[in-house]
Amino acid sequence: MDTALIIAFDLAIIVGVAFSGVFWYLASRGQMRRIGKSEILDSKDINRIVVTFNRAQILNQRAAFATSATAMFASVWLCLDIVQFAK
Repeated sequence: MDTALIIAFDLAIIVGVAFSGVFWYLASRGQMRRIGKSEILDSKDINRIVVTFNRAQILNQRAAFATSATAMFASVWLCLDIVQFAK
């Protein structure tokens, strides 16, 4: 395979992995509201809904952080591979 093509694929992987981690992390930070205006809810229902959303948001944020960390490690590894390959 051509050297330039291999380097282009490696760079595309680096950029794609890094952006996916950043985008998922930003998406996990958004707050959601899923209660309709016409619904009549008591305090226990509202509390359960809020707790469920908070737990889901915490888990999504942790997963996004793990993906971002993994993406950074993979990016560094691929950068080192490119530097070694270019020698």
